[in-house]
Amino acid sequence: MAKILVVDDDPDFVNLTRTILQSQDYEIVTAANGEQALAAMRKEKPDLVLLDIMMSYILDGLDVGREMAEDAELKHIPVIMVTSLTGARAQAEQLSDEYVPV
Repeated sequence: MAKILVVDDDPDFVNLTRTILQSQDYEIVTAANGEQALAAMRKEKPDLVLLDIMMSYILDGLDVGREMAEDAELKHIPVIMVTSLTGARAQAEQLSDEYVPV
C-alpha cells in the first residue's frame, strides 16, 4: 500500500483528502505545518507528499520544498504542491522539475 503524506494547515482539507485517498486504499499520514512535514517525511518515508504552498507557520510549503531539495534523504520523494492562490504558480515552478497547472 502506497503511503501519502498530506500537509496542510486547513483541517477540513486534510480530513476530506484523507477520506478520499483512504477509500482508494492509500495509507495516509498528515502534518499541519512545515516542521511537522519534514519530521513525518523522515519518520514515515512516504511515497508521495501533497504539500500546501501557503501555511501559516514558520515553514510554508515553498520552504519545505527547498529543504527537501537540499536533503539527500528527502529529495527523491515526489511532491504535488497544492494551493488555491493563482499567484503561487511562478514560485512553485521554481522548485519543480515538472509543473502541471490544474
